[in-house]
Amino acid sequence: MKNNVQNKKHREFNAGKVFGRIMAAILVILMIAGTCATLIYALI
Repeated sequence: MKNNVQNKKHREFNAGKVFGRIMAAILVILMIAGTCATLIYALI
């Protein structure tokens, strides 16, 4: 019983970690896209 609860807790933590990494990746992509758009706009 104890092992089952611990396993479930670990799985939820892992899912949260993956979600956090995905959100961080999306933010990085948005920042890079914004920088590129600014540079292109400045050069035109």
